[in-house]
Parts: sequence; structure tokens; C-alpha cells
Amino acid sequence: MIGHDKLQQGTTEWFDMVGTLMSDAALRSGLAPDFTVSFVERYTDGVELPGGLVQGIRFDIVDGKPSYRVGARLEEQADITVEVTAAAARALNLLPGGDQRYAAVRDEVLRASEMRVEGDVSRLGAWLETVHDRIVERTK
Repeated sequence: MIGHDKLQQGTTEWFDMVGTLMSDAALRSGLAPDFTVSFVERYTDGVELPGGLVQGIRFDIVDGKPSYRVGARLEEQADITVEVTAAAARALNLLPGGDQRYAAVRDEVLRASEMRVEGDVSRLGAWLETVHDRIVERTK
């Protein structure tokens, strides 16, 4: 993404960038007006944020309209909930999805319980795959 600064992974500015990219991609995908799904990703070893939140993001699509909040509550659940260590998130956010190492790193962090996924991520839609590489481009 030419003209965009890289952001330090895990900062509130970085999570804001992630939420913006997710929202933009979801809107471009032509969401059905009655589509609703929720997603939470939180760092299990993340720092505390104001308002009783920890590092992470809550992303919702309600009636075809995406929105997000930087930060997640410790016990917050969603249709799709991802809990990940900061180190595992960092390892994944530095590798493009097409990099042959990406699948191996993902499988290893899942096997080592450094990342847990509850729910069916595919419910968000194919647009989510387009976001990962854009996040990688903006992450330092």
C-alpha cells in the first residue's frame, strides 16, 4: 500500500488499521442486507487498554453493516472467537498468506495452543482472505 506508513503490530493504531481494512473489504464484498456475524480476536497475553479491554478487536456485521471496536473484553465471546499470544500473532502477521511458511506457522501455533479458534471463520466470507496480505504490508 503505497503512501501508508507501517504500524507497530498490536498497538491501538494497528488494530484500528485492521478494523478499517476489514470493514472496507466487507463492504466491497456486497454483504447481504440481513447478514449478521460477530468476531473477536484477543491477545491472551495482551496489555490492558482503557475501559476494561485488552489488546484485540471486536468486529461485527449487523444487517450487512460492518463495525469494529479496538480492544476486546477478557471473556468476550462471538460467533467466531480467536485467542492468540502476541508472539503467535506477530509470526503470522509478518507472513503473506501465499508464503509457504504461513500454513506451517499457523498449524504450529494451533498445535502448541498459542492460538485457539472457536467458530467457523469462513462465515465471515471470502473477503477476509484479501485482508491478511494488506495487514502484512502495513505491519512493522
